[in-house]
Amino acid sequence: MAKTKDENTEEQILKAAKSIFQTKGMDGARMQEIADKAGINKAMLHYYYRSKQLLFEAVFKNAFSLLAPQLNAILNDDSSIEEKVKKFTSNYISFISKHPYLPNFIIQELNRNPNFVLSLKENKNFPNIEKFKKQVDEEVSKGILKPISAEQLFINIVALNIFPFVAKPLIMAFTNINDSAYKQLLEERKTEVANFIVNSIKNP
Repeated sequence: MAKTKDENTEEQILKAAKSIFQTKGMDGARMQEIADKAGINKAMLHYYYRSKQLLFEAVFKNAFSLLAPQLNAILNDDSSIEEKVKKFTSNYISFISKHPYLPNFIIQELNRNPNFVLSLKENKNFPNIEKFKKQVDEEVSKGILKPISAEQLFINIVALNIFPFVAKPLIMAFTNINDSAYKQLLEERKTEVANFIVNSIKNP
């Protein structure tokens, strides 16, 4: 019974922390507020997670463990590069829209601790792009795609999908839109980004 109770408490903590981090971000979140939302006292919260940073990492890794298998499956299925670009973009934007704290957290952690990514790679579903690389080379050699390296293409895909999330305030200021319009903009990018990339790499 004790083990079940411990697991349930930890699940409550992660659920509460995720909610607070989503609305207030890492800096705005307070451990007391997370403890209150989880229905426990602050001492109990610190028993499970000694610091806000460790709790944030736990929430992040939990979410990443849901995203990584999706992206890995797309990169390693038998669809064409064009289809992979479309599915990757749609899945990524849909997922990050529900977990908007993830991209900024990755950048923050990589700047603070470059070895952080090594702990992510321990996840058995960490995206593997070897098949993607071979496919790009094959489609280039067949004339389906214009000459491009798989690494450059992958960076383009990731960058175009991540930037609107990490630069949200800047984009909203430049475009003079409110939060509702921004969400609509992200929804439209599921096809806009994919079409932009596909049109740039496909031979006519």
